[in-house]
Amino acid sequence: MTTLGYPVVVGARGYALAMGIKRVVPNVQVDDMERSRAFYRSLGFTEVMNLGWIVTLASPDQATAQISLFTDDKTGPVVPDVSIEVTNVDELYAESIAANADIVHPLTDEDWGVRRFFVRSPDGQVANILQHRLIHCHRRE
Repeated sequence: MTTLGYPVVVGARGYALAMGIKRVVPNVQVDDMERSRAFYRSLGFTEVMNLGWIVTLASPDQATAQISLFTDDKTGPVVPDVSIEVTNVDELYAESIAANADIVHPLTDEDWGVRRFFVRSPDGQVANILQHRLIHCHRRE
């Protein structure tokens, strides 16, 4: 079953369930990262990731309640409006291509451990659709 070209799963009671969505994070483009980090920390968020150009802050009580601050995007052409972590990024990319969606950034394996693509919604917002990749770490002897 598909909805608007995207696969869905029908639950036991007949409700359509979004396939593989793990979390949704709003993205905010900022001019002054330090000032913005301080503001969101004052609201109770804690920093969980800092790559310099992107900082993600999360609720200490609910790790999936997050916000990401961007100065720019390291490899993408724009700062996406929202990031959606999924379990099936390759399937969603293929479905987006098949539906002739506006792909803003192609499916890419990024250095920081995600596989992602950007797609524009019908109203013009850009969604960063991503999946974390397993990164093999070698133990030092």
